[in-house]
Amino acid sequence: MSRYLDLLEASITRRGGRLCVGIDPDPAHLPAAFSQGEEGLRRWCELLISATADYAAAYKVNLAFFEAYGSGGMRVAESIRSLLPSDTPLIIDVKRGDIGSTVAAQARALYDVLGADAVTANPYLGIGALEPLLVREDRFVYLLCRTSNPEAPEFQELRVAADGSAPEEALYLRVARLAAARPEARAGRIGLVAGATAAAAMAQLREVAPNLPLLVPGIGAQGGDLAAVLAHGEATGTPSARVGGSLLVNVGRGISGSETDGGATPEAIHARSAEWASRLAILTP
Repeated sequence: MSRYLDLLEASITRRGGRLCVGIDPDPAHLPAAFSQGEEGLRRWCELLISATADYAAAYKVNLAFFEAYGSGGMRVAESIRSLLPSDTPLIIDVKRGDIGSTVAAQARALYDVLGADAVTANPYLGIGALEPLLVREDRFVYLLCRTSNPEAPEFQELRVAADGSAPEEALYLRVARLAAARPEARAGRIGLVAGATAAAAMAQLREVAPNLPLLVPGIGAQGGDLAAVLAHGEATGTPSARVGGSLLVNVGRGISGSETDGGATPEAIHARSAEWASRLAILTP
């Protein structure tokens, strides 16, 4: 039914957990040998992927960090799909959203040039405006819903009026409700971004959208509530009642470390990825 969810389920099963490794090459946190220029950036990505490949059920690339390097950074971004195992999903985190031919161009860039299996997108212009991203049966879209940043409540917690069968509720819950009702959700092509720093919100999300896959940032350096994520994050019914509950928990700096903490070595990165994989392991009978 869903190429991406099939791919993700197989990868979660193979790795034994829900760990998504974030690739966020901020020069401020990279060892000096990797923080300058295209070649250093490429070697850093190769190191990070190699050191985490035993445990990563998926990888999430924050494209902004590559764009900041200019054309050289984009060349590295274009190569990442080829650096990953072919059976490991690649998520491109771009939070795109626009209308018409612009979204169609974004879909070509993300899916066909960068090789993304899934992307993050902003539903602010209306979920239907994202059709060129959603229509691809072989891809997947995580809609921003309740994000992990401290400014999120400014809009996401605003109350919206009752409408039809939807009660008065916070805007992020309306996003989840509308997403869950779309045919792409039944086809397994829509999920939500739900930050681990808003534990109460995640429980409410699951009441509104019990079946949608979640991509959860905010664990690790941002101090999100892992216990709440594991308690409420898994999808509970069809079409997403799969191994691991189609739940992915992203960890970036908590695995990659930094030059200042002395932990940006292959051995240290491998050890941290093993630790996070253990914390995110699937409980088996």
